[in-house]
Amino acid sequence: MSKNHRGAGIRTLPAKGRGTCAICGKTDIKVLYEKDIDGKTVKICKFCNANLKNKAKVEARKAKPAEESAEAPAESAE
Repeated sequence: MSKNHRGAGIRTLPAKGRGTCAICGKTDIKVLYEKDIDGKTVKICKFCNANLKNKAKVEARKAKPAEESAEAPAESAE
């Protein structure tokens, strides 16, 4: 089957969705993801978007064991 509509959503954007990423500074790259950084909404590339998601996932994993260890002594004290 043909893929006639691949990328059809970005064809209507200025420069077909290409620009400069606000985080890494790469030029002429697709900047399709809007993120709030320092109170401003900026457009970033998919690589920076994935990097931010991975950092958030790692932070969540680090916070979870800390919460569990903080709760464990409270239960044993009762």
